[in-house]
Amino acid sequence: MLRTKGASTEAGIEDDGQVFRKVRFLVGCYVALSVLTVVGIGVLSGRGDDPGDAVWTRAVIVVLSSLLTLRFTVRAARGGRRDYLRLRIASAVMLVAIVVIVSLPGAFPVWLRIEQGVCGLLLLGVVVLVNGGRTRALFG
Repeated sequence: MLRTKGASTEAGIEDDGQVFRKVRFLVGCYVALSVLTVVGIGVLSGRGDDPGDAVWTRAVIVVLSSLLTLRFTVRAARGGRRDYLRLRIASAVMLVAIVVIVSLPGAFPVWLRIEQGVCGLLLLGVVVLVNGGRTRALFG
C-alpha cells in the first residue's frame, strides 16, 4: 500500500501526497480537454461540418482512455499497486500513440493534432511523475 503523510516506507521515503495531487490535476485536464473535443466535434457535425469518422473515432478513443487513466490515478493514489502499474503503462502507451498521431502528415485536421499535442504534454507530465524514483519507491 501507498504510504500516507507521516508514514514512511522501508526505504525511508515519505509520501506527502504532492505527486498524486499533480498527477490528478494533469489527468483531470486530459479528461476535460478530451471531453470538450468530442463536444466540439458534435457541434461541428451539427452545423454540417462533419470532420469524418477517423476524427470521431480518435476523439472517442481518447475520451475512453482518459477516463481509464483517471480511474487508475484515483486508485493508485489510494495505494493500489496494480492500478499504479496500469497508470504507468496506459500513460506511456497513450503518449506514444499521440506522438504518432501528431506526426502523421495529413491524417487528421490541424486543430485535432494541436489538441492531441496538448494531451501529449499533459501525459508527458504524468509519465515523468509516476515513473520517478520516489514514486516507484512508494510502491516498491
